[in-house]
Amino acid sequence: MGLFITFEGIEGCGKTTQIKMLGEHLNSGNIPFIITEEPGGTPLGLMIRGILLNECSFEICAESEVFLFSAARAQHVKDVILPAFKEKKVVLCDRFCDATIAYQGFGRGLDVDFIRQINAISSGQLKPDMTFLFDVPVEVGLKRAMERISRVKDVPREDRFEMEEIEFHKKVREGYLFLAKSEPERFRIIDGSKDISAVHHEVCSQISALIDERE
Repeated sequence: MGLFITFEGIEGCGKTTQIKMLGEHLNSGNIPFIITEEPGGTPLGLMIRGILLNECSFEICAESEVFLFSAARAQHVKDVILPAFKEKKVVLCDRFCDATIAYQGFGRGLDVDFIRQINAISSGQLKPDMTFLFDVPVEVGLKRAMERISRVKDVPREDRFEMEEIEFHKKVREGYLFLAKSEPERFRIIDGSKDISAVHHEVCSQISALIDERE
């Protein structure tokens, strides 16, 4: 089948929970799939993830963030996503190119066209078949995210972006909503503040419709 489904949203939107639940749903239907994430998915991606998401003793400028995310993405596409397509698997990816536009473009204020060019190179022009945008108020998302982080023990806390000012997160959310409105045929905006099971049901319905359409 070779579908590429991405999950996007601000911190604490619930996308990681929903991607796992969708994986369980696909597994119950004997549909081959993989779950992967950005940055991550490869040894290089995991090293870059540690640099970008963990609190650092040094500053990372917005331009460096773009190139680090892009380096991780290039390796991720080549080593994980494209091979999964060849095996006719559904790829469920926690963040992709849209995140770089939302966070470094709208959040950090970098030129969006510049980021699109870098994204095109790092992704090999790959675009998702469907993107779920889990939208929640910034205050709700950050509260959830900090509660999750507080439960993390004995491993580095991935809280570098969560510690940004609230205005940064509001800009990121605005960026995501702008992207969704620009490509309504690809995006599915889902109210992430609803009950987890209700959100899961909506996600499954959308995926089932896409699978039926492609078969």
